[in-house]
Amino acid sequence: MITLHEQGGVLRRGVPDSSPEALRAGKPEGFRGTMAWRILEKHNLSGRTDRLELRFDALASHDITYVGIVQTARASGLEAFPLPYVLTNCHNSLCAVGGTINEDDHNFGLSAARRYGGEFVPPHLAVIHQYVRERLAGGGRMILGSDSHTRYGALGTLGIGEGGPELVKQLLNRGYEIGRPEVAAVYLKGRPRAGVGPQDIALALIRALFPKGLVKNRILEFFGPALPFLSTEYRLGIDVMSTETACLSSIWQTDGRVKKYLALHGREEDYLELRPEEGAYYDLVAEVDLGMAEPMIALPFHPSNAYSIRTFLENAEDLLAEVERESRAHAGELSRPPRLRRKFRRGEFRADQAIIAGCAGGGYENILLASRFLAGKSAGNPGFALSVYPASQPVFLALLKNGAAASLAESGAVLRTAFCGPCFGAGDVPGNNGFSLRHATRNFPNREGSQPGNGQMAFTALLDSRSIAATALRGGLLTAADQTDFPPEEGGLEESYVFDPGIYAQRVYRGFGRPRPRERLVFGPNIADWPPLDPLPENLLLIAAAAIYDEVTTTDELIPSGETSSYRSNPLRLAEFTLGRKDPGYVGRARDILALEKERKAGESAAPRPASPALRAVLDLLRENSLPSSGANLGIGSLIFALRPGDGSAREQAASCQKVLGGWANLAVDYATKRYRSNLINWGLLPLRLAGLEECRPRVGDRFFIPAAREAVRLGLKEIRAFLLRDGIKTPLSLRLDPLTEEEKQILLAGSLINFYTEERKREPGR
Repeated sequence: MITLHEQGGVLRRGVPDSSPEALRAGKPEGFRGTMAWRILEKHNLSGRTDRLELRFDALASHDITYVGIVQTARASGLEAFPLPYVLTNCHNSLCAVGGTINEDDHNFGLSAARRYGGEFVPPHLAVIHQYVRERLAGGGRMILGSDSHTRYGALGTLGIGEGGPELVKQLLNRGYEIGRPEVAAVYLKGRPRAGVGPQDIALALIRALFPKGLVKNRILEFFGPALPFLSTEYRLGIDVMSTETACLSSIWQTDGRVKKYLALHGREEDYLELRPEEGAYYDLVAEVDLGMAEPMIALPFHPSNAYSIRTFLENAEDLLAEVERESRAHAGELSRPPRLRRKFRRGEFRADQAIIAGCAGGGYENILLASRFLAGKSAGNPGFALSVYPASQPVFLALLKNGAAASLAESGAVLRTAFCGPCFGAGDVPGNNGFSLRHATRNFPNREGSQPGNGQMAFTALLDSRSIAATALRGGLLTAADQTDFPPEEGGLEESYVFDPGIYAQRVYRGFGRPRPRERLVFGPNIADWPPLDPLPENLLLIAAAAIYDEVTTTDELIPSGETSSYRSNPLRLAEFTLGRKDPGYVGRARDILALEKERKAGESAAPRPASPALRAVLDLLRENSLPSSGANLGIGSLIFALRPGDGSAREQAASCQKVLGGWANLAVDYATKRYRSNLINWGLLPLRLAGLEECRPRVGDRFFIPAAREAVRLGLKEIRAFLLRDGIKTPLSLRLDPLTEEEKQILLAGSLINFYTEERKREPGR
């Protein structure tokens, strides 16, 4: 189905040519012919092609990120939102954990929209990405969102998901700095068979591209002769899942179908025809034959762990045994070990639950097709549940008016409001050892809401809504939709959907361009300011508080989702959950290291006290090894080592929680995503790398001393001299620090983005 040309390709007569002749003839400036470059160039303030400084057209956040973003921007001098900024409420909208915390955050969001001139979408009206599709995304635009699945490429918009500090920079009229990203072509040909949906195509792409990091931090550019056979919503369904390939962003060729989609949302003028130019150069080409695609299933614990349903059923015993082994690696030995193989009997696999939801599954077409397939039939039994979450109230209203919602309800499905919970573990949590099939975005560990620390373990697999409907029809027995009489897909959303903007007109607050500076922000008891953060010391003693040797460490493991989401507005309270499911001892160790630093600093006062035995031992170790051990030039902090941290969510809290616990660095062999590395820098954490594990295999308690750490950052050194102090032996090391922009250097030196902007404001005339 997918043929990869890792050597790249040059567009000739509409087809990527990867032959040596074509590559030799390709122009050095061939990147200018890509759709991606034409949009980037329009938004680039630097005037350079090697180092871009981008300004976006709009921003978007949801209710586990916008409080921290506004608080950070406010502390840095925010007076009004300088560009459209949408605050949606789709992650903590159930208000089920933490008393009044979630609704307090919503009240804060509305007051911030009024004060600074923003757009506020109340809870249950829309998930973040559906709202942006319906109201903001258009041809040639760029949108930055504080959510990793910020993808609107099918509408002609480059969407990038980043941690909150990158949005803060935009709110303060700063640029998004990045080297010119490479572009990979996804050439689509053929036509999907009946029963093959967008999630099936997406999972096949993720399986092909993610494991080897082939498109990491690249832009995916979709085009080809298959486009006329794909509705706009079908394209959006593939597009939103492109995040799971580890790409930076995505863009699609646009056509009349996209124009109709925008027109039915009252925005025909936002259409822009986009297509790659002859001679466009691509750094990689993925040739995808959609006619060969099969219904897929992504087994726990990653979207790339994907197989055709046919292959899974043929090899279920072995594949389920591997999931069981991996679950023990994630959760440890549970009191009731997982027994997934018991769900496989006589060649069939039985699931306990199915969900169609969110920005990936909750679109009109996915739900409409499921309802038509299930019409007049039963969608389950007492032991199997099907839940459907339309992605917005306008989608829900259209399904109500055309009878699809009633048909689903009659079949036994339960319809809910727009909510992202099934994507991150805060809704429809199955029972212990339960297996959930979801047309959603992710199936990382505990994304279904289980808590291994409490002896609970459940499992999520990703599936397209078409095969979910086929499975529901058989009471939970996994069934590929192409093995049923699933009807061919004719037309698309643009043929039958009626969008009613009245819902938004009645409920959404639109205040862009009309800030009300006298409006008071509404604070709840859980909304807290950031604690003081120190600038980078001259010399650093880093003590490893965690050492993780998993192939990839996700942001879900660094700071768990689900029940922790309610505390995203309280930095110190949230920090208590850091690595809670991966390494429960981390927080205690980090606090002990932070206590050493606090004691050391207190000892510099006019009336110093004798050092505790713990601090004295650390300082004696430095003196014994002829390393600086006193004065304001020394800093003691914690470090997390992981092989490849940062896959998954854009959440900045994966970094900020380490910072408030006294962290000063991450040490890795590689960083899974740009956005996680950016989050580290913006919170004053050094993104250090080892060349490999031959020289050093870090372990908990290791001490790394970096002399002249501040000078190394100031000079932009790529190799930093350090020493490992272990078992009485002092071993020299060379740590890598990949190139930093001038602003990134200053942020690290200041100790955080907040400190950087605070210092900058102090230097302003009149202050």
